[in-house]
Amino acid sequence: MKGKIGMERRKFVKTLASGVAVVAVAGKGRLSAAETAEVLGHGDFRYQAVPGWGVLDAQTPVKDCHGMAQTRDGRIFLLTNHTANNVVIYNREGRLLGKWGKEFPGAHGLTLFEEKGEERFFITDHDRHQVFKTTMDGKILMTLDWPEKTGQYAKADQYKPTHVAVRPDGGFYVADGYGLNFIVQYDARGKIERVFGGGGEGPDALQCAHGIHIDRRDPARPVLLITSRSQNAIKRFSLDGQYLDTIALPGAMPCFMVPFGEHLVVPHLMGAKAPEGSKVKNGFVSVLDRRNRIVSNIAGPAPAYDAAGALAPMSATGTLFRYPHGLMVDDEQSIYVAQWNSGRTYPIKLRRVRV
Repeated sequence: MKGKIGMERRKFVKTLASGVAVVAVAGKGRLSAAETAEVLGHGDFRYQAVPGWGVLDAQTPVKDCHGMAQTRDGRIFLLTNHTANNVVIYNREGRLLGKWGKEFPGAHGLTLFEEKGEERFFITDHDRHQVFKTTMDGKILMTLDWPEKTGQYAKADQYKPTHVAVRPDGGFYVADGYGLNFIVQYDARGKIERVFGGGGEGPDALQCAHGIHIDRRDPARPVLLITSRSQNAIKRFSLDGQYLDTIALPGAMPCFMVPFGEHLVVPHLMGAKAPEGSKVKNGFVSVLDRRNRIVSNIAGPAPAYDAAGALAPMSATGTLFRYPHGLMVDDEQSIYVAQWNSGRTYPIKLRRVRV
């Protein structure tokens, strides 16, 4: 995320006395391994932080950690806007396997998809006003410039893409979450098919269309989910860009939607402190069920719905996270949280706890 949100630095360190990794969290001091063993979340979705996962030396720095993905072979990819190494590759234990990329100063959205049996990435760069298709080792296969032909943009600087969602036929959608909030739909070759959304106040308008996802939980009726982060909501659209309805998430600022079986996992950059409405710097992570109702908040309050189905305003209840941004769920059901503006910290791994 771009912006000016004041904060204190937070970093991972190791204690010499015990050899146990700890987490330094702004405003609370250092959490020991015992403290990070606190079980967070609700119902069937409870998690513990894994201290020290993925912490690397100064030869592999990060800045803002924006996105993560796991490939078929189990490798975990982290996208950061640090141009020493835009992409950092881990194994499951958090050890460094490799790194690449020095050309993406505004690296933001990381989308893993399959093309003719090969795994590929889409990377958005809001500083370069471009979208890139790459191989797993960083070779650029396609570059998409600002969508001038849509007629919605007068200059490249207005276009600041944040995320991509890919259709089964290879076509894809680009969310301009930091620009004019349009969704640009392309065919598999990169030809523009349509544009919809855009900023404003109507129900179909988007305010910070930060993340986009094709929800296939109902195979007969896949829909687009698009965050309208500044409106504390996720909006549902048909695949041809028709507005359907809104999933209200009062108090929360959803960044992305990540599938987890019949559920979705959503990182919230931060929340509103009810009832005053003031912002807090600590975010949290939600798990939504098939009906798009929250069933668990990790480092957030237990979800509370009234008789009419309205959700009570939410805010972080702890200091484990600082501006959660990107997220992935691995093949062992662990959740990894990449954070923006968190003092150059590495991702936080959350191990699922069966209660």
